[in-house]
Amino acid sequence: MAWLDWLRPRGWSEAADGDPGAPAARDHDPAPPLGPGAPYDPRSRRFYNPPGSPRRPRDTRAWTEFYKRRTRDRVVPVLPPGHVLTEEQTLAGMRAHDGRDSITWIGHACFLLRLGGVSVLLDPYLSVTAGPRNGLGPKRFAPPALKPATLPRIDILAVSHNHYDHLDLPALRALHGKHRMTVVVPLGIGPYFTRRGYRDVRELDWGRSTARGGVRVSALPAVHFSKRSPFDTNRTLWAGFAVEGAGRRVYFAGDTAYGPVFAEWGERAGPFDLGLVGIGAYAPRELMVANHTSPEEAVKLGRDLGCRALVGMHWGTIKLTDEPPFEPPSLFRAAGLAAGYDADDLWIMKIGETREIPRRRGAN
Repeated sequence: MAWLDWLRPRGWSEAADGDPGAPAARDHDPAPPLGPGAPYDPRSRRFYNPPGSPRRPRDTRAWTEFYKRRTRDRVVPVLPPGHVLTEEQTLAGMRAHDGRDSITWIGHACFLLRLGGVSVLLDPYLSVTAGPRNGLGPKRFAPPALKPATLPRIDILAVSHNHYDHLDLPALRALHGKHRMTVVVPLGIGPYFTRRGYRDVRELDWGRSTARGGVRVSALPAVHFSKRSPFDTNRTLWAGFAVEGAGRRVYFAGDTAYGPVFAEWGERAGPFDLGLVGIGAYAPRELMVANHTSPEEAVKLGRDLGCRALVGMHWGTIKLTDEPPFEPPSLFRAAGLAAGYDADDLWIMKIGETREIPRRRGAN
């Protein structure tokens, strides 16, 4: 069950697989930081969550029982009609939005943004399993909308942290155009990309930014952890992203739990036209409270950051935790309506669906 250990606060790794490659560059943007960087202890060489974040429980028995349930679960969910568009439908929807600022859900936490003609790919988990070599790990029950070979030209690739369902090494190897892509990642993750032929790799601390072609990407705090082996817990940073271009601002949560840091950073980094927030992988709550937002917390996070509209993500693709796989949308909608969002501003997208990115009311 080592492939499930990344869910635990404290697997198996490809992290030390040869030449580390060229070092990643840092701080490409001379602008002052939006706020303080991530807490870091140089003695242990580990990063930490923001002050006031929930602490991860250390109930060994509860974690052991959780892992047993997950490894024994062989039930493949039945997909609701229309949950996943075909590749042809996906490409047709993208063509219909050519020339407009748009978002396409590829599945799980993977999105393709198009802003002012610049394409931004977020957290491309495209493999069958989320785990180490030899197919070990949780297996996706819904396919990605597009494969690496059918993705359009990518200008910016942004990856939020090193967990298997976000940093997918087979997908990174398969992506085309590595020599011309700009890669944006949190501190310490760059070598995963330089080893695999990516040339322009930029590592960011929280609050730092970088830009390409009129699109600026800023790393924002997240409440989570990093781990790909028994020996590298929190040795690399985790982050969310603010993506700005063509007069639009999109927030991408990556993986995060809820904490007071979001209200603090809403004043520094917000508001946003659209927020991509995690609404799945939240049960049992007593174990996941420091790993992932519940649907209700995702809405609260969106409010804290001043997001006009919200997209529910990190659901409907792979069974990582105990909740019914298609429960999150109804809880998300109910929480959003209760928090004062209009129904039209609470998006549950089909995998492969493309929509135009809205503008904040009153924005030019």
